[in-house]
This record gives sequence, C-alpha cells and structure tokens, in this order.
Amino acid sequence: MSEHILFLTGKLAEKQLRAILEKMQPKFRYTVHQLGVKVAALMTADMIGRRLTDTFGADRIIVPGRCRGDLEKLSANKGLPIERGPDELKDLPQYFGQAAHKPDLSRYRVKIFAEIVDAPNLSIEAAIERARYYQRNGADVIDIGCLPSTPFPQMEAMIRALKQEGFQVSIDSLNADDLLKGGKAGADFMLSLHESTLWIADEVESTPILIPEKHEDLASLDRSIAAMQARNRAFIVDPILDPLHFGFTESVVRYHEVRKRHPGVEIMMGVGNLTELTHADTAGMNALLLGICSELNINQILATEVSRHACRAIKEADLARRIMHAAKEHNMLPKHIDPGLMALHEPSPFPYSFAEISELASQIKDPSYRIQISLQGVHIFNRDGINTAADPFELFPKLGVETDGGHAFYLGVELARAEIAWRLGKRYTQDEALSWGCAIDRDERTVDLHTFKPAGTTLQKKEPH
Repeated sequence: MSEHILFLTGKLAEKQLRAILEKMQPKFRYTVHQLGVKVAALMTADMIGRRLTDTFGADRIIVPGRCRGDLEKLSANKGLPIERGPDELKDLPQYFGQAAHKPDLSRYRVKIFAEIVDAPNLSIEAAIERARYYQRNGADVIDIGCLPSTPFPQMEAMIRALKQEGFQVSIDSLNADDLLKGGKAGADFMLSLHESTLWIADEVESTPILIPEKHEDLASLDRSIAAMQARNRAFIVDPILDPLHFGFTESVVRYHEVRKRHPGVEIMMGVGNLTELTHADTAGMNALLLGICSELNINQILATEVSRHACRAIKEADLARRIMHAAKEHNMLPKHIDPGLMALHEPSPFPYSFAEISELASQIKDPSYRIQISLQGVHIFNRDGINTAADPFELFPKLGVETDGGHAFYLGVELARAEIAWRLGKRYTQDEALSWGCAIDRDERTVDLHTFKPAGTTLQKKEPH
C-alpha cells in the first residue's frame, strides 16, 4: 500500500494546497487538514500538539515550511514522523522530487590551493590569519606566493609556522633559490618546475608542480613527465590557463590534450587567471571552471582572492567542486543540487501569479500589510485592497502610515527588498532577508525554526525618558 501523508495547512492556503496536490497526481495517498488558523505560516508545534487530535491514519505529517517549534518533540508525542515542507506551496512538486534524491555535498575530489600572493609583505602572524580564513572557506593547501625582485627573509619561518599550525603548504616561485629554501623548510608542494629546473626535485621531498619550459611547449612538459615517472616521484602537471583574449580557448584545449596524452597524471588548473582578470561575477566562472575540471579529472586548482570582485572566489570554488562531484557521481546535470552559486537570480523567483496574489488579497480581513511579488511588480495588500507598483515610492501615499514612523520604516525596508528581488529575479519572502547564495555570510540571521522571532526594532516600545 502506498504511503499516506497528512498535510496540515491554514484557511487561506487550503484551497491552493488541494489544487496543487490534485495537479501533482502523486503516487502517495494524502489527506489535507485545515488546522483552524488563518495563515499557515503562523502555525506552531505547540498549536499542532493542542489542535491535532486525529492523524487520519497517516504514515507521516508535513507541516508548513515556516512552522516554528520543536518538531522532534511533537513527532514523539504523536508517534509518527513530522517534517517541514517547502516555504512556498508552489514548491511542493520540487520538494518531493528533491526528497527522493539529496546529493551528498560533503564529498569532493578537487583540492584547492589558495595563494597568499603578497606573502613577502606579510608578517608570519598575518599569514597564519590569512591561512585560517582560506581554510574556513574551503582551502586544502596554503600557497606562499613569492614576488619577483622582492626580499622574503621570513619565508622559511613562515612555512615552518604554517606547518606547525597543521596546514599543508606550497611554495610558489619561478626562482630556483626560493623553491630550494621552501622545500627544505618543509613545503609540501613546489610551484613551479620545468624541464630545466627538475633537478630541484632531487634536492627536496616536496611534490613538484610541472609547467612547460616555454608557455605552450607541451613537448617539454611531456619530457618532464617522463623524467619524473622515471624517478618514481609524485608530481602534478599545470599546462597553464590563460586569460580571455590572451589564449584562454587555446589553453583549455591544452588541458584537454594533456589529459588525452596522460590519462593518469594529476593536473592543476590556475583558475585565478580567469576569476581575477575578468570583471564579472566569479560564482558563474567558478561553476564553469570546476565543471571543466570535473570532466577532465583535474583534481587541483590554484585560486586567489586579490581583486575585490573576487573576494569570495575560494568559497565559491569549494561549493562548485562539491556540486560538480555530486552531478558527475549521479550522472546528472548540475541543476537543483544546491542554489549557493546563484547569487543574483533564482530558478523560480515568482511562485505566484498576479491573479493568485489578488485572490489571496481578496480573503484578507485585517489591516496588516502583506507584500508579495510577481512578474507584474511589487504588490502590497490588506483588507482595504491591493496596490501594485514597480517603484515603491509610488505606494507610500496609499499606505496611510505618514504618522507612524516605525511602521513606515518597516514597510520601506520590506518594499525595497521586494523591489530588488523583483528586478533581479529572486525570491522575496516578507520579514526575511534576501538570499545571496554563498556570496554573503548569513550571520542571522539564519532562521532557527525552533524559536520565535523577537519583536523587531520598529515594534519595540521606547523606554520613557
């Protein structure tokens, strides 16, 4: 017998929930129960515990996504699983599709080398702080970047200090003396050796990253590979990724050619040559580059965060490698796995049409304002009707809050969020911050559905002077 699911909802959402379920024609059996609360999002675990006296023979219960309270305790009390559904009813079909397959994003193959490009200008303490930041964002190896014609007297001490802190470290230079000193100080990797400097690998235990003798000379790279294989030494190959309009496409072809010639060797890609040297948002670039790495079995990247526009590049690369690994492992497109790389847009920004919002507005009997967006613009409504605009300033004269500073401020903030979401194509949910994927750190401000929100500053009463 198929699973029987009990959906709990409120008065305003019941009709829509039934319509969505009917359209879904799910394989499971279901019962829709209206719990006697007008707005489903105001439902709480305690309220369900008091009001739900019959579970209708269900195998599990799904409550609104914004239902607050301890569902584990409620589940134990009712004797069957209780879980939150999606925040929006329109996402119910997707919710059940995702529930059947939730990729594991804890796994990846690509190792991130995060370069401290200005290491000679940093103190050891500052380098350790930078390394910790990179590690928090996903870096596996801290790359110490040397600078041409720049003294670096603290290099060896910096490497030893980072090693003592538990970091894997690479030394990054084309100067043989730097590489020798770095290797002898304990660096795990050396960037970069070529055919004329392979002798350095015989002097230290560090794993070398090999580059062509001259920029596009794959024959010299082939010889370096053969020499390291003859030594029975571990190594990594970097055919070098070039910036756009300076050989980017040809360099991608080189990576493909190296993989064809050497199916089993470890390869590195320096993604910073694209993310740093292109003024465009880096999340999409990281997704594409890590996708290429996944296809070509490139298991190391060198990433940087020098330019301010690339200030989340390592965090983005970390998420991208996990998404691509999951997509490859499950033989699926890198869609609907995780939204973290979609900072500006979202797959389904407008779950409700203007007609559906208007129907909801017609059922409202209280003075509290609700705000939603559709393709047509920003909508604000209460019992007195619905107003729509593209510019929130057009709405102010219609709201009647001229003498209520707190309420006016609150509506201004919410309408501004709604306008941004409408213009960019993002989800807007009243009283919640917009989602910017992994582009920002959510300090909340992350919603804890076990607790109740305290009154905001616009609702708090002022203490008398």
